[in-house]
Amino acid sequence: MRIITGLARILIVLLSACLSRECAADGPRQRSILVLEEADFRSPFYSEIFDGIRAVAKQNGNIDTVIYGESLDLPRFPGPDYEESLVDHLKTKYARRPIDVVVSIGVASAKFLQKRKQDIWPAALVVYGLVPDLPEVRAVFLPNTTAVFSRVKPTHLLTAARAVVPNLTRVVLVGSAWSNPLVYGHWKQDFAAAMPGLEVTDLSGTVLREVRKQVANLPEGSAILTSAMYSDGEGTYYSPAAALTRIAESTNRPIIITSDTLLGKAGVGGFLLLPDIIGREAGAVAMRILDGEAPASIPPFNGNNVKPIFDWRELKRWNVDESNLPAGSEVRFRVPSFWEQYYWHTMIVTGVLLTQALMITILLRERRLRFLAEVEARQRMSELAHMNRRATAGEMSASIAHELSQPLAAILLNAETAGQMLQDSAPDLGEISDMLEHIRRDDQRASEVIGRLRTFLKRDPTERREIDLNATVDEVFRFLSVQALTHDVGLTTEPSSAGIRVKADRVQLQQVILNLVVNGMDAVAHLPADRRRVVGRTSLAEGNHAVVSIADSGDGILAEKVTEIFKPFFTTKAQGMGIGLSIARTIVEAHGGRIWAENAPSGGAVFHVSLPLVASG
Repeated sequence: MRIITGLARILIVLLSACLSRECAADGPRQRSILVLEEADFRSPFYSEIFDGIRAVAKQNGNIDTVIYGESLDLPRFPGPDYEESLVDHLKTKYARRPIDVVVSIGVASAKFLQKRKQDIWPAALVVYGLVPDLPEVRAVFLPNTTAVFSRVKPTHLLTAARAVVPNLTRVVLVGSAWSNPLVYGHWKQDFAAAMPGLEVTDLSGTVLREVRKQVANLPEGSAILTSAMYSDGEGTYYSPAAALTRIAESTNRPIIITSDTLLGKAGVGGFLLLPDIIGREAGAVAMRILDGEAPASIPPFNGNNVKPIFDWRELKRWNVDESNLPAGSEVRFRVPSFWEQYYWHTMIVTGVLLTQALMITILLRERRLRFLAEVEARQRMSELAHMNRRATAGEMSASIAHELSQPLAAILLNAETAGQMLQDSAPDLGEISDMLEHIRRDDQRASEVIGRLRTFLKRDPTERREIDLNATVDEVFRFLSVQALTHDVGLTTEPSSAGIRVKADRVQLQQVILNLVVNGMDAVAHLPADRRRVVGRTSLAEGNHAVVSIADSGDGILAEKVTEIFKPFFTTKAQGMGIGLSIARTIVEAHGGRIWAENAPSGGAVFHVSLPLVASG
């Protein structure tokens, strides 16, 4: 019995391990939202709602969330047979696609879920959107659900109508939603309470052809209040915007609308539903549910998705005073007046004389500001160049230490040897004298290394003097000789046979040449030792210019990078800052010269620096 029990325990452990590995391999299940809309996704209104939900899911989803969309299209296809076919279709379609949250858009969609959700998505949680806060609507909500209410109240429509038609005495109701108590509730009582004696003509059940006739000759003091219309009642189906356009073609009175997507199609405006906001508000609640909140813990609330918006062109057509519009109204499609359109033109013409009078003052001020900016730019360039020299010296620290260690070691050896010889009873003073001479010579060598480094690192004010270009190039190559020796790079100078003198800041010009030589050494570092060469040449060029050329035997420069290499922070080195060549270009251009690069026919890259010669006296 114990053996059987032990085997059972082992089997359970193995099965648990296998299941754990399968779960780990599969990873967490993707979260899903189904947007169930009562009408057609292709209509602008419902399309914007879907886009709003998708935008919120994309912004707030910590885990990938897939969003499905279904158009029930119930306004155009009413009837139990169509509804039954929808159930079969949706059950088959989502049999292997579990849905976490259903976002129901519209009253018809809510009624569909009330009857059919258990058959299709029994485990899904529900958020209702685009539904009015009415007792009749709440009655169709399923348990453990929540809602974001969206409603254009009948009193909203009357408020907008009275703003457009101040002497309002009659309203004409157009659209099928007026006959649906789940949309406008008890509008007759609302109208009677808001405007006693108001004459109401209800055309909500009338075919479109007859509606067009009746709205063609309405008396003064009339306004048309619309809701969505999908059919002409005689077998032809329209989008709400197309149906509204047909009515607007015939009517002689202003039309009050209820949707933001209808504005500009013919209606004058009103309290409009904002589909993007409706989608975002419903999407935000859906994301909260996906993140773990129970729908029952989120009380249904009224969204901020209705706003008074009007078409400026229609207001002008019906001579509406904008001061009569509801507080907070937005007016769109406003055409600017002549003064608004040509305000600046008029002001420019009027101010020409003042502008001319102020021009000299402005130019002088700009000149002063430019001068200060140039001074500051030179100062910043000098600081950046100094930082670049220090960084270069840091990179060369090992070579500098090696160059100093040789004379210092020789000094120590000669000093110790001379000390031992002086302990003899009869020291050889001549040999001791030679050792002291060696000590002096090695000390001078070390001092020269330190002097060159100090000169390179010092931060003196920019001072341009007449200098020998051949000597300047030679000094840089001698300064880099130890580092080149450490990296097995051959440095060679080919000075011009004629003396070349330019007017420049010696330290800054040395920095330009040093940056180019160091780049050349880096370019050949990967080559065999016998091919690592960097050559510096000086020559005279036409146009009274001197040219310094630094050539390496590396791989050259890609053709598309020849002009980019001088841009700030462009680098091909893994540890490079990309400022060396940019600083070089800045310094050269500040000296009235130019710098450029090209590939040599024999291979490798050549950098040229052209500087104006000192004018002969």
